[in-house]
Amino acid sequence: MARLALLIPAACAVCPLSPLLAQQPADGSDGPEREIVVIGEGLEQAPSVAAYAVSEIDRPQILTSASGRIEDVLSNIAGFQQFRRSDSRSSNPSAQGVTLRALGGNATSRALVLLDGVPMADPFFGFIPFSAIAPERLANIRVTRGGGSGPFGAGALAGTIELQSADAATLGPFSASLLTNDRGETESSATLAQDLGAGFGVISARWDRGDGFFTTPVDERVPATARAAFDAWSVGVRTVAPLSGAIELQARALAFRDERTLRFDGGDSSSEGQDASLRIVGRGKWQFDALAYVQARNFSNVVISSTRFVRVLDQRNTPSTGLGGKFELRPPVGGGHTLRLGVDYRHADGELQEEAYSAFTGNLTERRRAGGTNTNLGLFAEDDLKLGALTLTAGLRADRTRIADGFFRAVDASGTLVSETTAADRGDWTVTWRAGAAYDASAMLRLRVAAYTGMRLPTLNELYRPFVVFPVVTEANAALRNERLEGFEAGVDLAPWQDVTLSITAFDNRVENAIANVTLAPNLRQRQNLPAIDAQGIEASLTAKRGTWRLNGSLAYTDAEIDGRENSASLAGNRPPQTPRWAASTTLGWVPVPGWDFALTLRHIGAQFEDDQQTDRLAAATTLDLYTRIQLENRLSLVLRGENLADERIVTRNSAGSFDLGTPRTVWAGLRYGF
Repeated sequence: MARLALLIPAACAVCPLSPLLAQQPADGSDGPEREIVVIGEGLEQAPSVAAYAVSEIDRPQILTSASGRIEDVLSNIAGFQQFRRSDSRSSNPSAQGVTLRALGGNATSRALVLLDGVPMADPFFGFIPFSAIAPERLANIRVTRGGGSGPFGAGALAGTIELQSADAATLGPFSASLLTNDRGETESSATLAQDLGAGFGVISARWDRGDGFFTTPVDERVPATARAAFDAWSVGVRTVAPLSGAIELQARALAFRDERTLRFDGGDSSSEGQDASLRIVGRGKWQFDALAYVQARNFSNVVISSTRFVRVLDQRNTPSTGLGGKFELRPPVGGGHTLRLGVDYRHADGELQEEAYSAFTGNLTERRRAGGTNTNLGLFAEDDLKLGALTLTAGLRADRTRIADGFFRAVDASGTLVSETTAADRGDWTVTWRAGAAYDASAMLRLRVAAYTGMRLPTLNELYRPFVVFPVVTEANAALRNERLEGFEAGVDLAPWQDVTLSITAFDNRVENAIANVTLAPNLRQRQNLPAIDAQGIEASLTAKRGTWRLNGSLAYTDAEIDGRENSASLAGNRPPQTPRWAASTTLGWVPVPGWDFALTLRHIGAQFEDDQQTDRLAAATTLDLYTRIQLENRLSLVLRGENLADERIVTRNSAGSFDLGTPRTVWAGLRYGF
């Protein structure tokens, strides 16, 4: 709670609002004399969105996921990719990094994920706590690909994923669901939403648990092999209240805990967090968006030997704290301009606390501590100009990054120093930009072009924390440099008929100093900066509605390779690890009568490699999912869901022929009330 108490002074530091709180509505009327309507969102999307590759997912699509997981919903977006193919029930939480455009990955997110404007990435690791983000709480999702220059743009190397919570009117007074599957696992959730004067409040909770499935193939199982058990809960509170006719206050708190078991008995991991944020949004003549947030997170993980099946590493504690905020101002400049000026700040600190044990005696061999502090101060400006059918946009960011207090220390069981590294403090200014144009040639055709640069700061995890997926050890690297993106794209948006839209984008992106796990020996890797990853490709999306039918499809083809200069010459031309050439998703939906809903999703992910040497291949996989909702009476419905109905073999990890598998055929049934 002490950490959460930091939110109020942080808000005061970031939000110098006293002159703005007295402003009148845009029409000049007195606030108290007009009807007050709170929205619960940020400012209206700027016109610049027209120049970039943007995809949106509405609430009906969000609710018809066969798995009920937010990462499954996002997989319907062309180019969205997690580090591994497994979802948040059967993967290590620290592997839940997300990226766009197949830019490769090392489990840290290269895409910026925002929930109601707040960055969701873990302060230490950079992964996204997907199990804490319940789809039923959301109203819509917007995905913008390419480097970002607006608020928190330093984290938007590959793009931005914006999650918007639903308001009380959308959620209804009470909604709940309870489902179980053919393995006896359960998924339960409940939401209370109520109008509070001119504002509203929402309380929501979710609990998922089960013994899981065997991620280990039958021929690799041993007596110590365990199912991927999971037990995750989250509780969220959100309130929105008017401060005047044009200004509203938004407050949000989220607490969650997620426990999982991977591969072997005792291979347990946990992640937990307590997040809180305050946001003040003004929609008057001088528009503004002020935000402050705090995150208190922790992670633990036990590594089991794959040969002796005993504990060899206990990463028992990794506490971290994230603090940040932004202030964005949109002055009324007129003349077709939308000017955005602002500042944002992010602070992350954390410390790894782990013990290593002998696989033969079980005795303690080493105690290790590692951690540090990362900060980022960003100044940004973006101007959009509408000239009839033409929209021009240009944005500029200047980021002051600082990496400080970094260390790694290991002592033996007697306390004698084994190794110690104290990293030098360092900081730098980085300037990034983006610019684009969109031309509405007709009501049916939009042409767009954009270019951009971007930057990402290495995480504390990448800098200081080694890790083990036994028997492979991956070393940290305190000398890692910032990643930098350069890219451009061109696209066309078509609306040839009513309720039919087609979007096609060609892109060319280059990530210099890309951080990757580089192989040094058969069982040894280190995080290093590659000279660059080059990625060119095409993305396409289709949305169509006809009567009671709807179709949503996406396709991404990416030709990505590692630049072959300097110390990565041996990797020249290799595809980055965990990067498929092809990814596609198609959902066919049918609503024959109100209250009945059917959705069939066919998804394909192409072959990819586990490692940088291209020796361990993950075969392509095609899955078929089904969602069915049948209204029984009033707001009560029967829900049937089927994941991977064809029982496709999904390889999620390949370490020299030792495999982990993804979700097998899974059938869910239950009741849903309200939503």
